[in-house]
Amino acid sequence: MAAILARAPDWLKQGLLSKEVKIRREAEESLAAMIAAAVASSNDNEAG
Repeated sequence: MAAILARAPDWLKQGLLSKEVKIRREAEESLAAMIAAAVASSNDNEAG
């Protein structure tokens, strides 16, 4: 999962560091979606 964060855009990384709750929450939701997509893709690749 570290690779996902490494590929994340700068706006997302900055959002995760934000003191503003709304901005941080949006960045967290975006990161969660990226992780979910990566997991789903990994599962699809394993299924064949």
